[in-house]
Amino acid sequence: MHSDRIQIERRLDRILNERLKPAVYPESVPLTVGRWDAPGEPVPVSEGLAAPFKPAAVGDAWGAPWGTTWLELTAEVPADWAGRTLECVIDLGFAGTGPGFAAEGLAYRPDGTVVKGLHPYNTWLPVDAGSTEVHYFVEAASNPQITMRVPTDIGDVQTAPRQPIYTLSRFDLAVVDLEVRELVSDLDVLGQLAAQVDPDQPRGHQIRAAISDALDAIDLHDIAGTAAAARAILAPMLASPAHASAHRLSAVGHAHIDSAWLWPLRETVRKVARTCSNVTQLMDDHPELVFAMSQAQQLAWISEHRPEVFTRVKEKIEAGQFIPVGGMWVESDTNMPGGEAMARQFIHGKRYFLEEFGIDTPEVWLPDTFGYSAALPQLIALSGSRWFLTQKISWNKTNVFPHHTFWWEGIDGTRIFTHFPPVDTYNSDLSGAELALASRQFADKARANHSLVPFGYGDGGGGPTREMIARAQRTADLEGSPRVTIETPASFFQKAEEDYADAPVWWGELYLEIHRGTYTSNAKIKQGNRRSEHLLREAELWSTLATLRHGAEYPYATLDRLWKTVLLHQFHDILPGSSIAWVNREARDTYAAVAAELEQLIAEALAVLAADGDRELVFNANPHARNGVPALGAGPVAVAAAGTLTPADGGFVLDNGVVTATLDVEGLLTSVVDRSSGRDAIAPGEVGNLLQLHQDVPNDWDAWDVDSFYRHTVTDLRTAETVEPADLGDGAVGVRIIRRHGASTFSTVVALRPGSASLDIELDVDWQERETFLKAGFGLDVRAEDSSSETQFGHVKRATHQNTTWEAAKFEICAHRFLHVAEPGFGVALVNDSTYGHDVTRDIRADGGTTTTVRLSLLRSPRWPDPETDLGRHVLRYGIVPGAEIGDAVREGYDINLPERTVTGGATEVDPVVSVDTPDVVVEAVKLAEDQSGDVVVRLYAATGGRATATVRSGFEAASVQSVDLLERPLDIGQSWDDPAAVTIRFRPFQIVTLRYLRG
Repeated sequence: MHSDRIQIERRLDRILNERLKPAVYPESVPLTVGRWDAPGEPVPVSEGLAAPFKPAAVGDAWGAPWGTTWLELTAEVPADWAGRTLECVIDLGFAGTGPGFAAEGLAYRPDGTVVKGLHPYNTWLPVDAGSTEVHYFVEAASNPQITMRVPTDIGDVQTAPRQPIYTLSRFDLAVVDLEVRELVSDLDVLGQLAAQVDPDQPRGHQIRAAISDALDAIDLHDIAGTAAAARAILAPMLASPAHASAHRLSAVGHAHIDSAWLWPLRETVRKVARTCSNVTQLMDDHPELVFAMSQAQQLAWISEHRPEVFTRVKEKIEAGQFIPVGGMWVESDTNMPGGEAMARQFIHGKRYFLEEFGIDTPEVWLPDTFGYSAALPQLIALSGSRWFLTQKISWNKTNVFPHHTFWWEGIDGTRIFTHFPPVDTYNSDLSGAELALASRQFADKARANHSLVPFGYGDGGGGPTREMIARAQRTADLEGSPRVTIETPASFFQKAEEDYADAPVWWGELYLEIHRGTYTSNAKIKQGNRRSEHLLREAELWSTLATLRHGAEYPYATLDRLWKTVLLHQFHDILPGSSIAWVNREARDTYAAVAAELEQLIAEALAVLAADGDRELVFNANPHARNGVPALGAGPVAVAAAGTLTPADGGFVLDNGVVTATLDVEGLLTSVVDRSSGRDAIAPGEVGNLLQLHQDVPNDWDAWDVDSFYRHTVTDLRTAETVEPADLGDGAVGVRIIRRHGASTFSTVVALRPGSASLDIELDVDWQERETFLKAGFGLDVRAEDSSSETQFGHVKRATHQNTTWEAAKFEICAHRFLHVAEPGFGVALVNDSTYGHDVTRDIRADGGTTTTVRLSLLRSPRWPDPETDLGRHVLRYGIVPGAEIGDAVREGYDINLPERTVTGGATEVDPVVSVDTPDVVVEAVKLAEDQSGDVVVRLYAATGGRATATVRSGFEAASVQSVDLLERPLDIGQSWDDPAAVTIRFRPFQIVTLRYLRG
């Protein structure tokens, strides 16, 4: 019986692919082809349509990497084809490539209206009934294939070769045999179903028998004449209904499109246009199709660059077929964006969908992001959304996540109804294997029986195809298959939440057990992101104050544009550093331009606030007062006692009265003492700021992954070339250490500023290593059961032990501005200005004490997809804060990222725009309202992990104050206030509260 099964499967495969599929187009004539190769970057559609075309033919080479070729296609319809269904069949040279990862095309009519996209699995163009001639234009993109794990220069237009990489392969006008096409779909579905059903049950045998009989009924010399008879044999198999207990699948058309990855941002604009054109055309033929598209940025792109496509999209949105989802500007990384940036993803995304389409998106849609911050549930709720979807956790390398439908609880206690599609892909083609997998894997089947399947080609775009819809139609009620219903995400979530309201709860972050290297790869991109976030904070703060106090014009449009630029670059393959060289190069340039523009905005606002004069005024954007300068305000320059630097035993001792640090003869930290407690942060026999190199060649995804075996090899950089005092000025004292390894040079300055609780470290490195991981380690004399890593609007605790595989899998973790470890009565914080990757381990010493080792992940040098990743000069800043409680870690984390600004002016001080009477509550943002009403918006959160009561005092006139959500709409938090000048708020741990001060 097994051999019969294999024989039928092989026979079906051959007949389908070699005979039946080609027979869908029984007659064809060649199209006449004209060609124009656009020089340089893509041109506007109008220019492409008017190009000087030259004759071209099948077999011609075309398309240098990243080039554009416009094709003109014409033909007269043969007279004897009148009344028959016709299509153009186009092959740009697709052989061996998948949708979205090589050549693609977008077809236009001569009047500039869009037709649809072309890719390897979608090669046809419709021909209107009754047409006597055909005339199309195709904008063909020669995007190169980027082979996995193979370093290549083809990933940047500046280094890619210029020789053509594709060959024009087929351009035909063809007759369509609709009956044969339906037969192909029948056999496709039944053949895949037969391969999945229980081999011991009758259903599979019955299907295979019917397939065999149908294949016997087909005359391969007269396929058109015998197709109907073959379909009649298969019909009873397709008419047999599904069991009442069959798993139910909500199928949602989808095309996850990476906003940049193995292609640059400019190409994503065209990918979105191609995919949206495919989808809207398919909706014309299949009104039942619904398609979910996230990322407001992508719709904004086609609105700006492809208005003809955007018009079609808006029509389908109004018809309820095209469904905006996600509520975010892009599908961002959620590990590394700061708190305010994460909030702005929702603010800008949801505002776009509301203002452009009148839709308040209820679901957050992040199928491919590399892990999910525990701060997200609260942000989702505050954005007005209620559901969350992802698929990526199925990529876990160590542990299988125990649920597919559950309530996700964040660090503040907010719960969000969440679903992981058990189909384990966001690019399903609705194959029998995938449908069976979804049913088999659904982890909550004891109490629920419903999951979602996103179907359509994605990553590089493409979307659903008519073949997928044919599968959905046939599996809507089919014995042996889950029941498939095409419907909206909201429809699925409403039903799932009603059916499974008592779903289990998962507390804390959704840590992805893969792609941990993305916390470190492409350090300059991380640095650009962190710097941009803090410059935006300052620009908004000082511009708000300049407007309130002096009537200066608030730069609404500029800030809006710059925020959207930063949010775009938080996309989950840009900020993680997992894109081609072209994307990385442009990101670095963009961050530099953003910084320059924000510095100018800040300078203009500070000049207004400082007024004319010649005295020095220090501005402090830190939410905590420092050196006598109030938080969020300005005061005179403080004069603090200078530190001391003393030679000792070949090394040096640094002291500022708050911290005493000792460096040995090789410039390693052997002691960092908190003077208030007398405790030394460095464990006996250990050192701090030990640079360590690890061989770093992961098994699969170079720029994405750090595999645990990287720790098996390590080179400690203990030997220094020079250790000498550093001339720092402003009362700071420091030591400069030079180390070398191979062609790399490491110049470190260890410094103490007057009155500072942090020992500052600046590493200036010329990094020339390849496939190497650089860490900076601190062996701490702390028995810490867990570490606290800053995340958005709070921190997350992770165990330092490896009792279970869940803890062991977190061998590389993400932290923002600080990571804190502590035992009762004493803690230590590591703070940084642009580092995200960390690891924490613990060991017991011979004296019985515990050493907790914290290491910062500073640099990597993977070679794929960008062969030059991280090579060159980097300046990285971090610090150690001995004796730190969690509040100290919060303060010092802000401090290293928000240096004071000294401005010459006439003012003696600038009162804070707002003040808070407890350090447990932090002001994260001060800005004017998005609606340009002039209202002031202040966002605060309880930062230290406990309940807090704070009085917020405003330094400006306001008529009233209200709590609002992220979109600045009124929100009832059970508290209200009569006096806007003094607002007392009760916070739960990590609660975010946004206040809107109405000034009208």
